[in-house]
Amino acid sequence: MKKTPALRPIDKLFTQYSLSHQNPVNKLIHWFCVPLIMFSLLGLVWSAPFPYLSFLGKYNGFVNWATFLIAFAGYYYYRLSPVLCYAYILLIFAFSAGIVGLEKLRDNHGWPQVWVVCLGIFILSWIGQFIGHKIEGKKPSFLDDLKFLLVGPLWLLHFVFKKFGVRY
Repeated sequence: MKKTPALRPIDKLFTQYSLSHQNPVNKLIHWFCVPLIMFSLLGLVWSAPFPYLSFLGKYNGFVNWATFLIAFAGYYYYRLSPVLCYAYILLIFAFSAGIVGLEKLRDNHGWPQVWVVCLGIFILSWIGQFIGHKIEGKKPSFLDDLKFLLVGPLWLLHFVFKKFGVRY
């Protein structure tokens, strides 16, 4: 008799998360809104005042509250799937470059503060998420368990990995 392998914790989370993400329109909305929420949340936390740490010298600006958010999420993701965590790190590099770009636009071209831009993106993205769940007819998973706020980005990444046949 052939044994079926036990589901890994990440597979259980994806299965549970998928229960409220069956409608194609809701799924499509998630492909746009989840990355935008990640980006905007990173930008909001990045913008929060952080104490000056003189021992860091010229590298002081590279440590902020977002550093702790990135580390916490990275640790959680690594425990679930090291391979998906590496993809998360690449996304964070891209999002960080985007935030630095927003800072340069503010400084050189008079754009609004980064937190203002990110707050707008954050609010619009959450409106999109709730519209998607209204269409789905099911409440967002995170209302039952907050860890699903962290699962959403990995859930999207796992589809990309599956498409290319990459084990995660």
